[in-house]
Amino acid sequence: MTHPNTARWLRAEEARLPDLQALLQQETAPADCPSASHILRGVPVYDCAALRTSLREGGGPQRAALMAEWAWVWESGPGILVLQGAVASAQLVDAVTARFFELIAQERCNGDSGGDHFAKAGANDRVWNALEKLCVLDPALFARYYANDMIALASEAWLGPAYQVTSQVNNVRPGGAAQVAHRDYHLGFCTPAQAEAYPAHVHRLSPMLTLQGAVAHVDMPLVSGPTLYLPHSQKFSHGYLVAEREDFRACFAERRVQLPLLKGDAVFFNPALLHAAGANQSAGIQRIANLLQVSSAFGRAMESVDRQRMVQALYPELLSLRQSGALSRADVDRVLAASAEGYAFPTNLDRDPPLGGLAPMSVQHWVHRALDEQWPAERLNTHLNTLASRRHTTPQGAE
Repeated sequence: MTHPNTARWLRAEEARLPDLQALLQQETAPADCPSASHILRGVPVYDCAALRTSLREGGGPQRAALMAEWAWVWESGPGILVLQGAVASAQLVDAVTARFFELIAQERCNGDSGGDHFAKAGANDRVWNALEKLCVLDPALFARYYANDMIALASEAWLGPAYQVTSQVNNVRPGGAAQVAHRDYHLGFCTPAQAEAYPAHVHRLSPMLTLQGAVAHVDMPLVSGPTLYLPHSQKFSHGYLVAEREDFRACFAERRVQLPLLKGDAVFFNPALLHAAGANQSAGIQRIANLLQVSSAFGRAMESVDRQRMVQALYPELLSLRQSGALSRADVDRVLAASAEGYAFPTNLDRDPPLGGLAPMSVQHWVHRALDEQWPAERLNTHLNTLASRRHTTPQGAE
């Protein structure tokens, strides 16, 4: 008899397509989303001009009710909603777009690779950390853009206060290929084998830690390839384990929805929703969007710890203990889990891009390599200093 606690672990081979298909049969009823202006292909669409009026008139109770409705959409409903006119001023969007293209041109001129998670470098234009870059380039414009009430309301509805915003600009040029269906940060950046190492409750927790969004900076008709979504797929328990399965890819291709957007519209969705950017089949539309990833305040440790200092102190002893046989590989794993960074993020993706995978290599990986190859301590220290420097958004010592 299988012990019930074995359900604490999810295995890729146990993922059943009929379980996902059953979830996809669910429908979104207007009564579930009373504040939405309409339902389009199962996705609630909200008129932000009307919402702003109702929020002014209804005050705190209306605000709380709307946030509760959106949280239901992301957790228990279709997993995605559209905010029409989220950025009401077309002139403001255009001004920010012009700044984004300045950043793109500058980075091209500098020869930056623009390494991407799901596309070859150079296949599109990606500006990592566009949040900070826009703020430094044009603080007044940044302030006007991020004073946006709808972005803030969506972020708080899912994550509560003290959330942190990050932003990446993505410009898919005409002819740009579609992505493979995937989930997003955190577990969505793991391979299925890596994701299996996390217990089932972490698979449920991961989507609660971030909210994914995108603001359309140009009109995006279907021919330009706006993102494809699979409503209700965020509720599939094994969704982080099926990215490489052809049967699930075929299901996505058959059942996905694609929604046209106008300049200034925004989409917010549960990061566990299976989705993929579409192919830009237009003759001349530069499909540029500001991709927003908003993170919970609670994904952080209580104390500040200088883990690089710890590793540099530990490494000579670990090397000696490994060479003498006093510590096994498993022993070293446990020591590094208590001392070294095992997660590659956050990092500066301009200087530390995820080339060859979904994430850069972690410090733990590099320490294991150093031990296996018996690097001298000075070599590891130099490498760790290089890694630390790459993670800064400005070179250390720069003003």
